[in-house]
Amino acid sequence: MCSLRQAIEVISSLISYSHPIKVFAVKWQLIRNKLEELCSSLTALENCDSIQNPILSGMISAIVASASDCYDLARRCVDLSYSGKLLMQSDLDVMVAKLERHVKNLFGICTAGILTQGFAIVVSRPGVNACKDDMRFYFRDLLTRMKIGDLEMKRQALLNLYDVVAEDDKYVKILVEVGDIVNILVSLLDSVELEIQQEAAKVVSVISGFDPYKSVLIGAGIIGPLIRVLESGSEISKEGAARSLQKLTENSDNAWSVSAYGGVTALLKICTSADSRTALVCPACGVLRNLVGVDEIKSFMIEEGAVPTLIKLARSKDEAVQLSSIEFLQNIASVDESVRQLVAREGGIRALVRVFDPKSACSSKSREMALRAIENLCFSSAGCIIMLMNYGFMDQLLFFLRSGDVSVQELALKAAFRLCGKSEETKKAMGDAGFMSELVKFVDAKSFEVREMAAVALSSLVSVPKNRKRFVQDDRNVGCLLQLLDQEEANSGSKRLLISILLSLTSCNSGRKKIASSGYLKNIEKLAEAEVSDAKRLVRKLSTNRFRSILNVIWHS
Repeated sequence: MCSLRQAIEVISSLISYSHPIKVFAVKWQLIRNKLEELCSSLTALENCDSIQNPILSGMISAIVASASDCYDLARRCVDLSYSGKLLMQSDLDVMVAKLERHVKNLFGICTAGILTQGFAIVVSRPGVNACKDDMRFYFRDLLTRMKIGDLEMKRQALLNLYDVVAEDDKYVKILVEVGDIVNILVSLLDSVELEIQQEAAKVVSVISGFDPYKSVLIGAGIIGPLIRVLESGSEISKEGAARSLQKLTENSDNAWSVSAYGGVTALLKICTSADSRTALVCPACGVLRNLVGVDEIKSFMIEEGAVPTLIKLARSKDEAVQLSSIEFLQNIASVDESVRQLVAREGGIRALVRVFDPKSACSSKSREMALRAIENLCFSSAGCIIMLMNYGFMDQLLFFLRSGDVSVQELALKAAFRLCGKSEETKKAMGDAGFMSELVKFVDAKSFEVREMAAVALSSLVSVPKNRKRFVQDDRNVGCLLQLLDQEEANSGSKRLLISILLSLTSCNSGRKKIASSGYLKNIEKLAEAEVSDAKRLVRKLSTNRFRSILNVIWHS
């Protein structure tokens, strides 16, 4: 009876002997592939006690007999001594089928329990500075255990595999290069053993994070198994599958595959379920967000109720869930007015305003995301801006403009800047709320960008007569502008904006009087002499006002 060592040597010799064959090249490549699979499996079994496993011993004898027949075919192809091409092609096809049966039989015998943890010798994990060849050998050993080991061997092999690839990125490249390890991982996602499925999903999640290997996973047909895990796997398996799909769908080319396997429905079910954990909901939202770029898939999502589902998640107290759901709502409605209207009808604007509310317990990060979403979804629609005002958004925005964290305050200023460019009713509402006094403070900011935005926004607000009157009622507002004008360098952008604001204020009688009597008139005249833009117009307006005052005095004397 042949030993494992003899069988391995016979197959290795046959592989080497077949390489120079020039005829029937495709057939011989198939044969070599099967022989290499057999050799890999037999090498892993070499450390098992085959004497105590008679079925395995019989299998080895049958493999060696087939190898002998294959050697005879190889000799005839090398010598070109076969009787006919058609007959030799037929013989080679038979050999391929025979070797395939051996591979499957060996796999079936071993997974039935003949190869167990008790018989196997464990290959130790190489050290930190191990060479690539040592790591390849270790991965091949793990691969064999995943292919033909019992349940415990498979589980342990997957655990070891995850530990290695999660520890260092460089090992992922080596792993992908080893045999059909990706195909085995994909097949294990469909395992009825939840523990095996769980560990396979964790490994796949790591590999899917590397762009060069995403195509390898897609080529191995991973989308279908991942969707099936989402539908019926354990919570941990689902989390791994969702993370993998989120990374794989960053490339929109893979969106159709997810949809074709029913992924959208499975993902929305996860988002709807009250039992789903944050670690599952967030990547599920991420996958849906990646898919909305395909119009047909977006339409299907809307039909399936994605918008109300994600609005409900935006009301969650969990920061991560809030961020993921709000980002999805932004993406799905960003360039589609009908979807923006749907978001508004379903209560999406109210939900975002509640997240932004300073009285809520939401984090600064959630507020920032909510404000960005409000800008993107509402500021282009007069109707939505009215809804915002009705929900108290103006007061919230003013609060953060006055006393928010730096990051939120900057966003609030940008939002105020954009709102100032909208309708006159919006400008009036902002004037009534008290935005102008706050914007004056920002005109004196260190950042040129902030100064510019504040000045432009203020100029827009005081263009409304009602706002001008309100603005000049506070002496500090006019005094601050004149003081800043005195500080600014000639012809600077901020100086021109300040003059523009003062010019608007001269349309109001009390505004003209306060500027003319402020003591800064000589400074304005100097700017006019220096040809600073609009300074001459401002001087003319103020001079006209003084001339009229003199006439009034004479007339009434």
